[in-house]
Amino acid sequence: MALVGFATLARANGILILGDSISAAYGIEKSQGWVHLFEQSLDASCSNLQVINASVSGETTAGGKSRLPGLLEQHQPQIVVIELGGNDGLRGLSPIIMRQNIAQMVSVSRESGATPVILGMRIPPNYGKQYSRLFEQQFTQVAVELDVPLFPFFLEGVIEQNGIQQDGIHPTAEVQPLLLENALTVLAPLLPGQCLSARQNSHNAG
Repeated sequence: MALVGFATLARANGILILGDSISAAYGIEKSQGWVHLFEQSLDASCSNLQVINASVSGETTAGGKSRLPGLLEQHQPQIVVIELGGNDGLRGLSPIIMRQNIAQMVSVSRESGATPVILGMRIPPNYGKQYSRLFEQQFTQVAVELDVPLFPFFLEGVIEQNGIQQDGIHPTAEVQPLLLENALTVLAPLLPGQCLSARQNSHNAG
């Protein structure tokens, strides 16, 4: 996949985050959420890249697919982060339709001139092994078929750090930096090096 040129990004209208409650910082202060931390990490050296958080708690892939064309027209982003699917799984919706919705969001993003990336999700095993496995496979299938950068499980490492709120679903404020690191796995290769220099220096200093 060809990466977006640095000169193009310098004139870009930003990075659109299309997510659900995880990216909407449910249950914590918005300023503690990973999207805000990401925006802060760009301020010092790459403030021309606006971060547009269009995440909505409870959003499904169908809802995201419906909202995306208008968001693309309004913001004309250079990068689109698709962090959806968790609510499809929690509601027991069809994984196949979920995949089709994500694939359409990828296509619509590319048609607008934006580069899409996907933050994947898994669901608890109590939904049944077969459903859970089928659900998880859809993210990989979209990524492979459409050649899209994918972080397979956005909450990777969160449970190991006891980073779930009392509701048993949403990440705590303490693990938001970890979510940012997970997201940067697919985002960093699309950004000019200087955009992340401040974050990396701060991280190394810690």
